Amino acid sequence: MYIHDLKDWPKFEWNQKVALDLLVSLRHQQGLLIGKMEALGFNHRKEAVLQNLTQDILKSSEIEGEILDKSLVRSSVARRLGIDIGGLENIDRNVEGVVEMILDATQNFNEPLSKERLFSWHASLFPTGRSGLSKILVGEWRKGPMQVVSGYIGKETVHFKAPSPQRVESEMTLFLDWFNSETSIDPILKAGLSHLWFVTIHPFEDGNGRIARAIADLMLARSEKSSQRFYSLSAQIQKERKTYYSILEKTQKGDLEVTPWIEWFLRCLEKSINGANNALNGVLHKAQFWESIAEAPLNGRQKKIINRMLDGLDGKLTSSKWAKMTKCSQDTAYRDILELLNLGILTKNSEGGRSTSYSLTQTIMKWKG
Repeated sequence: MYIHDLKDWPKFEWNQKVALDLLVSLRHQQGLLIGKMEALGFNHRKEAVLQNLTQDILKSSEIEGEILDKSLVRSSVARRLGIDIGGLENIDRNVEGVVEMILDATQNFNEPLSKERLFSWHASLFPTGRSGLSKILVGEWRKGPMQVVSGYIGKETVHFKAPSPQRVESEMTLFLDWFNSETSIDPILKAGLSHLWFVTIHPFEDGNGRIARAIADLMLARSEKSSQRFYSLSAQIQKERKTYYSILEKTQKGDLEVTPWIEWFLRCLEKSINGANNALNGVLHKAQFWESIAEAPLNGRQKKIINRMLDGLDGKLTSSKWAKMTKCSQDTAYRDILELLNLGILTKNSEGGRSTSYSLTQTIMKWKG
């Protein structure tokens, strides 16, 4: 028996004192982070939002085993937020769909969550009508049974069975009415409950986890009354992925007293907020770096590569990688690199020959021309 089979479903109960103690600490950390961000200049805040939304989208997909291209996600988010990052990439439709969903959830957080809105999110996640090689129902509730399994065919372990498809419409109507109504529940706590409730209904054939996390992000944005995202809950969940699935399974096989889930969710959220301070340091470093070379005569290709390196380039920068990333010739790539070496912006790494690679200068004085 699962919690959705219980007579009093979905009347969740929890230890009020445990929740309150965690919420007090979490709200304090949340306020400190928002205060720090508001003290930054406008451009720095935009960079922080871009960085955290990119991280959130990447990690939410990674939880489900889908690895997206970071540069494509970042370019898509930047374009939709009107942020110039120099040389936007041609975006894959699958990436665009995930970005559309998360931005709709976080930027339009005051809009009601409706069946039609969820259907549009689902259609954005699966623009080809397929999940991997399998054709699925897109933009509508599932029509068949649903269970979460692992293991090889014939030796599967069933972790969870969702409500029957005949119940989905009424279950989602009840959920959406509760989600959109004014309640005495703290919005942060409501974010955790909404995540649990939605994934327990499991209304779609696929994509339920990503949509559940988007729903939680929407409620967290409401809790802050802000569309600016300065931390990534999905990034922290991804770090605790095994525990995440374990606590969900235990909760769905238990009773309606869901204190362990709430405790885990709130602690996970607080860790994501605390971890955002590291991201803030990265944003400040990037801003200071650009300020130090603001007067340097750089072309678009050079600006693009510097941005990629500041964001954490995979592997070492070589002239061939430069040429591939900027779609230029090897000779042009070498001239671009040589100019940055002469400006003191790049430095050559110790290895030479064909393996010659380059790094950003760690400490750079203000460029005076």
